[in-house]
Amino acid sequence: MSQSHARIQPKQHFEILDGLRGVAAMMVVLFHICETWNGGDHAKQIINHGYLAVDFFFMLSGFVIAYAYDSRWNPANGQPGMTLWDFFKRRIIRLQPMLIMGNVIGALLFYFSASPKIFPIVATTSVSRLILIALIGCTVIPIPISMDIRGWQEMHPLAGTAWSLFFEYIANIAYALGLRKVSNRVLMVLTVLSAALLTHYLVTTPRGDITGGWSVNAMELKIGFLRLAFPFLAGMLLQRMHKRIHVRNAFLWCSLLLVVTFILPRFGTTASLWMNGLYEAMVIIFVFPIVVAMGAGEQISGRTATHLCRFSGAISYPLYITHYSLIYIYTAKVYDGKLTPMQGVTWGAALFVTAVAIAYACLKLVDEPVRRWLNRRFLVTGTTSL
Repeated sequence: MSQSHARIQPKQHFEILDGLRGVAAMMVVLFHICETWNGGDHAKQIINHGYLAVDFFFMLSGFVIAYAYDSRWNPANGQPGMTLWDFFKRRIIRLQPMLIMGNVIGALLFYFSASPKIFPIVATTSVSRLILIALIGCTVIPIPISMDIRGWQEMHPLAGTAWSLFFEYIANIAYALGLRKVSNRVLMVLTVLSAALLTHYLVTTPRGDITGGWSVNAMELKIGFLRLAFPFLAGMLLQRMHKRIHVRNAFLWCSLLLVVTFILPRFGTTASLWMNGLYEAMVIIFVFPIVVAMGAGEQISGRTATHLCRFSGAISYPLYITHYSLIYIYTAKVYDGKLTPMQGVTWGAALFVTAVAIAYACLKLVDEPVRRWLNRRFLVTGTTSL
């Protein structure tokens, strides 16, 4: 173990940003619950733009990665800087335990989502094939459409939201191999170009929104990279330029801004899809950077607010990566006509509470203890992976 590794010290978290990540994760759960009832029509969707939380996550990731690691690569006090292997070990320790849990939970609950109307191939999927898909899923390697076991052509059919983790890893690799070395001027050019590409797509796409990225085909991969590029680069740029907005009660105002952004109805009509696309481009390019700058510009104050931010941030990743197994089951019940709208509200509320409970249990029983063990085993005692 190198002395440079031993000198890597953990940095303080931005607790407001942690809390906002939790708020966004909870809105994702609510969005997915409501999405089950829209009949495939996004115009009828309650919490219409909840999927934009993923783009917000990418921006937070770019900001935090630049904050945590930019200064660690260069030699200091006669010691070499952090190596690529040091960086990748930290990211794997941070991300992999809950990815594995998401696939394990997805496999355990898989057959409960069998539905002749929405998931017809679940019932015919063999246990051996299920285990194979689970094992592949634990590696974050996406499966091709030909190996789909559910019918939605997802790259991670046991933990549906893990598609964004696949792109998160790509962003981490790009950062370690090249982005960390570019100047702020080059980073700004890349950010502006990615913003232009994102805007062009959103105002021209027949979808009218930024949804997509979860399948292994040319269009979905294109969407995934478009969703990743600007937010991650913009997050890095915000941190490198030390952009902060100082407002009192930043957590409250940022949370309200995010919630309003996610729940606003779809803009325009089928004849003017560009209007909704333009709205989403403006949110990603302007609103999210403001939220991140506000969240990073203030320290949380008050015991209640501090505990809320810490709890919200701690469960955000476990909640995001595990909740979709419950959504599959809920969706099957709705499409098979086993729930009335009123029953759907009750079951939806129960799903939300259950998802939070599972996330908390995973956090305390798996994520935290496993990462502590991995830190002791592969990192220097006293350091933590970010």
